[in-house]
Amino acid sequence: MAGASDPAAAAATDAPLLRWFAARGWAAAPFQRELWRRYLAGESGLLHTPTGSGKTLAAFGGPLLEALALAQPERAAAGGPGRAPELRVLWITPLRALAADTLLALRDAAAAVGLDWQLGLRTGDASARDRRLARAGRLDALVTTPESLALLLSYPDTSPRLAGLKCVIVDEWHELLGNKRGVLLQLGLARLRALNPALRIWGLSATLGNLDEARDVLLPHAPDAAVVAGAAPRAFSLEALLPHRGERFPWAGHLGLAQLPRVLEKLLAVRTSLLFANTRSQAELWHQALASVWPEAPETLALHHGSLDPALRAAAEQGLREGGVRCVVATSSLDLGVDFPAVDQVLQLGSPKGVARLLQRAGRARHRPGEAGRVVCVPTHALELVEYAAARAAVARGTIEARPPPTLSLDVLSQHCVTLALGGGFHAEPLLREVRGTHAFRALDAGAWGAVLDFVVQGGRALAGYPDFRRVVRDQDGAYRVPDRRVALRHRLSIGTIASDGAVQVRFPRGGALGAVEEGFVGRLRRGDRFLFAGRTLELIRLENMTAWVRLARGGDGAVPKWMGGRLPLSGELAREVERTLGGPRDAPELQAVDGLLRLQQRLSALPAPGTLLAEWSTVRGGRHLFLYPFAGRQVHDGLAALLALRWGRGAPNSFAFSANDYGLVLSPAQDTSMDADTLRAMLTPERLLQDLRESLNLAELARRQFRGIARVAGLLPPSLPGRAPRSLRQLQASSGLLFDVLQRHDPGHMLLEQAEREVFEGQLEVGRLRRTLRDCAGRTLRWHATATLTPLSFPLWAESIRGRLSTEDWRTRVSRAAAQLERRHGR
Repeated sequence: MAGASDPAAAAATDAPLLRWFAARGWAAAPFQRELWRRYLAGESGLLHTPTGSGKTLAAFGGPLLEALALAQPERAAAGGPGRAPELRVLWITPLRALAADTLLALRDAAAAVGLDWQLGLRTGDASARDRRLARAGRLDALVTTPESLALLLSYPDTSPRLAGLKCVIVDEWHELLGNKRGVLLQLGLARLRALNPALRIWGLSATLGNLDEARDVLLPHAPDAAVVAGAAPRAFSLEALLPHRGERFPWAGHLGLAQLPRVLEKLLAVRTSLLFANTRSQAELWHQALASVWPEAPETLALHHGSLDPALRAAAEQGLREGGVRCVVATSSLDLGVDFPAVDQVLQLGSPKGVARLLQRAGRARHRPGEAGRVVCVPTHALELVEYAAARAAVARGTIEARPPPTLSLDVLSQHCVTLALGGGFHAEPLLREVRGTHAFRALDAGAWGAVLDFVVQGGRALAGYPDFRRVVRDQDGAYRVPDRRVALRHRLSIGTIASDGAVQVRFPRGGALGAVEEGFVGRLRRGDRFLFAGRTLELIRLENMTAWVRLARGGDGAVPKWMGGRLPLSGELAREVERTLGGPRDAPELQAVDGLLRLQQRLSALPAPGTLLAEWSTVRGGRHLFLYPFAGRQVHDGLAALLALRWGRGAPNSFAFSANDYGLVLSPAQDTSMDADTLRAMLTPERLLQDLRESLNLAELARRQFRGIARVAGLLPPSLPGRAPRSLRQLQASSGLLFDVLQRHDPGHMLLEQAEREVFEGQLEVGRLRRTLRDCAGRTLRWHATATLTPLSFPLWAESIRGRLSTEDWRTRVSRAAAQLERRHGR
């Protein structure tokens, strides 16, 4: 077998793949051949290469070449008639849609080199046949997800088959690295390495800022593993649909539907387009708007987002592959590496909110090696033009967001322990060594490990008297196992870490499923009310057993579901680039288009710039408002606003309203008070940060909300059994709230309560970034400006702050009137 340092032998080994490449008119890229050689030499590693450059064949080529080299000499190809398949390759992917597409690509490659491999799928969308083959190990390669791998590990008979694995390939590793799905996968890989220490693991990634850390998280057992650089970054171009000279353009907060004529013109100029929206609600509205003016057959316009039924998503994907669909309005459900070479252009509605997301989406167009990535950006308000210019500059600078990995997620570890107890059982000491071999749990101490074991056995001290929380039993030989079939069934139904927002299925009485919307939205509807979903206007017939039965409505509009977590925050890297762009030259076309707005900001106050901190003390409509612009992102600004309100109120007791966006925050005192630059600077100190946050926020309520997701992952909130009505979101909230109260009262040191508080600080409040922001603010020159009117930067914050105030007028009416008055006053 060829080694990585033997070029002649390597060239001979590569020959089958090279012949196939030549027949297709391709040439193998240097990084592909390097990966093949490293794989055959027994190495693991991480491949970092742009989307569309050929990473699938780079990763799969090594296993194919190895299989050919191991074939019997007299056979023309590996695997003659009657050969029993043997599971050799596990391909892990984060998305089910990506899994189906990957399976097709792997089948083509195996057949092209003469291997009669059996390849299958094991995801939530897999057929019953594929599920049986995966369980039985009667496949040569299996494409699956982290959750389905965990499910396989829960069966005692799968470990011997998984022990024969040669290779695990983790696709789109950057999408798993920074969340609990990645933690679940780390634990699964640790188990596979325990079954076969010689297992090779390769991660595939694009658009990632912390490559070395990403490698170390994936391969903690091989800290010096290679990071293989793939193709050079694709050429990238960004075009923004600019307003015409003199055209009135919104200052904040719109959906961008005024751009519909321009977008339609762009769509009809090419054969196939992807139109990306940041939220599912926006995608639904834009699909409806396009459908109302679409000049071609309705089936050539499609919709794709994560709440739609899999059959509807698959139909849109197939339409793209076959060329029957001209435009798909999509969300991040199509961000990842699904190969649609027929897509001619990508459009981005609104700000992409991050450099990596923009590059990922731009890479969907002309998804072929050597082709340039291109994106047409559609601004929904004026300041987004600045974000486009900043994004272009960030790409040129090579700025990519990092994905920090979570650690010590004890809820995930508890789930994994029950999985292994089901999958044949485990002993505590060997499993502790195995778990500590992961990045996520390398700091796990004996006390926390003991708490996890106690939790899976009896739920912890406070719940020990309740039989429902006794899931795992320790045998006389010291092994932990699950003897109860009901516990086994419930656990397998709940494997995974993706939190549910209380989904209600949407179905026609005849004709099948459309997908799922949030229970909180449907619960506000009455019989006969209309809503927009799955590209249709629907009328509610009835709501029962967590299913909304609907029929098509005749004409008219309807409410649009607002899914939880739909608002994307601006990344810290892009926010800093926006600040740098605002303070720099206005040579980009987007900046020239908003030159009048930026001049107005400069005339009324000042433009932000690196090294300075802009503060505006404004008197507006008889009220006082403090506007501050740290450019640290919405989540950090939310915590900072609460912190400053507390510190301000200590000096002069008062009540404060506040709101935040990605650029800054506003604090509005109820009672008239004073504020100056020195007072503000004294408030911007990192000293006593945690103590003040505890005092300024209802931490117990935040932890209570966080606890529900943790409790579900850890197994405290088991799902309903098949054949029974599913539990509603209200029931889950009540159950989790009761458990939270019981634990807080009787076991306040419970590991899951501590984890909930830790996740509030690290996730929701981003205390680490908040502390760095305070230190950064302390090192800047404070530019204090007293203004008698709103500025272009303060107007969006003011508009957001009045959303919750009672008024007989619609919020948008009030904001539009205020914007018109400002424009007239300043001659815009």
